[in-house]
Amino acid sequence: MRVLLVEDDRMIGEAVQAALLDAAYAVDWVRDGQMAIDACEIHHYDIVLLDLGLPKKDGLQVLHIVRARNDAVPVLVITARDAVESRIQGLDLGADDYVLKPFEMAELLARMRAVVRRKGGVAGPLLCNGTLSLDVAAKAVSVDGRTVPLSGREFALLHALMIRPGAILSRSELEDRMYGWGSEVESNAVEFIIHSLRKKLGNDAIKNVRGLGWLVPKHH
Repeated sequence: MRVLLVEDDRMIGEAVQAALLDAAYAVDWVRDGQMAIDACEIHHYDIVLLDLGLPKKDGLQVLHIVRARNDAVPVLVITARDAVESRIQGLDLGADDYVLKPFEMAELLARMRAVVRRKGGVAGPLLCNGTLSLDVAAKAVSVDGRTVPLSGREFALLHALMIRPGAILSRSELEDRMYGWGSEVESNAVEFIIHSLRKKLGNDAIKNVRGLGWLVPKHH
């Protein structure tokens, strides 16, 4: 899952970036509102973490511009505890949720998971395709009654496919979900990870559509 972190405070930004990388997210971190607007135009993000007090363009302006483009990317606003007006404005402008500073990383991660689930039309904490059941909080997948732990990269790739069973994702789309800016993308990384997932989950868990990409089948 690829995250855009928009935060001008270096200490907070470094702490959040480290925690997100530790939780197997790909992270791009920008420090002003204009860079956030540009990044959203160029890249596909699964969620944006948006601080409101930013240089160049503040968070509410960023939100307004992103939503005016009909970009439905989930946005989680990060705001000071006493900024009630800004929180209300943010929600009215199309933010999906907010978290108050100072926050615990565990709460931020839980709110991120909840927002992404809701955007995907899933109410519960599990992503299912009828055969596989992915627990996003535990980063583990259940298949045939057994629970299989996943590495960070395996989780990132399977999560991208499980959000929409039956939808084909190309190599570049999968790499986009797994790597942030400046990360070295290993050649054949996608094939290598799919190979290891098939060994754990069975050959039919992930299908290859020749020339197009990969999908997890949608079972009923």
